[in-house]
Amino acid sequence: MLKYSIKRIILALVTAFIILTLTFFLVKSLPPRGVFSPDENVRYAFYVDQVDLGYCIDLPNENPSLGNYLESFTIGGETHYFYTKPVLDQYFNWIGNIVTKWDWGRSTVIKPNSSAIRIIAQRLPASISINIVSVVISVPLGIALGILAGLKKNTWVDHTISTVVMIFISIPSFVVISFLIYFLAFKSGWLPTMWPTPDQSAQTKALAFIIPVASLSFGSVCGYTRFVRAELCEVMSSEYLLLARTKGLTKNQAIVRHALRNAFVPILPSILAEFIGIFGGSMILENLYGIPGIGDLYIQALNQNNPDYNVLMVDMAVFTTVGLLAGIILDLSYGFIDPRIRMGEKK
Repeated sequence: MLKYSIKRIILALVTAFIILTLTFFLVKSLPPRGVFSPDENVRYAFYVDQVDLGYCIDLPNENPSLGNYLESFTIGGETHYFYTKPVLDQYFNWIGNIVTKWDWGRSTVIKPNSSAIRIIAQRLPASISINIVSVVISVPLGIALGILAGLKKNTWVDHTISTVVMIFISIPSFVVISFLIYFLAFKSGWLPTMWPTPDQSAQTKALAFIIPVASLSFGSVCGYTRFVRAELCEVMSSEYLLLARTKGLTKNQAIVRHALRNAFVPILPSILAEFIGIFGGSMILENLYGIPGIGDLYIQALNQNNPDYNVLMVDMAVFTTVGLLAGIILDLSYGFIDPRIRMGEKK
């Protein structure tokens, strides 16, 4: 397992490096954007910082052959013309800044000249808290409904649960949150119409979780219900469970000791995969409900009028890292849950 774990970690690092490299060159192939601020001092300070980081050139005269022109300033009687460096030079400087300074660049639009990694760090807790609460609610509820449907196979209970699951699993989460906002917030006034500000009461902040968490949980609950029911029905019809019954175990004993235990082997690792799915799917919900998370930040960074390429790069790095890390933990978890499928064991 140790050898396999090291290989998976190395592979994940290589994969992340390739993804971020491709993203960097794709982003840099877009039209160059300077800092978007009405304050000339802020813009000048930004370009000076870009020169220090190795992304731009400060020239005393115009020289279009050296790069893409950004902006010029006259400071103390001296004129400064700022041009972008060649993309390959920017790439190596970008890698060097990350390795030596942990500097991922500066924001150009959202918070001009602020650290992009700091902006992400400020937004990350909101996204994580919503997704964790969604998983905590959806996992036990989905598993319970799946077990109930599996044990009551082909009865009215099973048919009712399966029908409701099929209906809700077909509805996108952004449609669900739109209905919840309209009926529970605007029409009835029971819940906040948007994410509360930091100065609002603790009760309002708690109530604000209901709409986004419910929207994220609907699809997860349905997915878990279908998955658990299918696994449990397959195990219930297996030969070893019939053998357990013939040896004298009651139906409940056979279900608890054998059926549920074996059915949960593929179910438990899927919980992590479901968290990643919710994490990526909350992007639109955060934007609709005004949640200050990294999903909403990603959409802001892609604003078609003034894209914030540096923040976009860091946001992409976070989603890439979380996805790859989840894949590693998911693969390793199979071996810990079921020793029969451990990798690298000596025969």
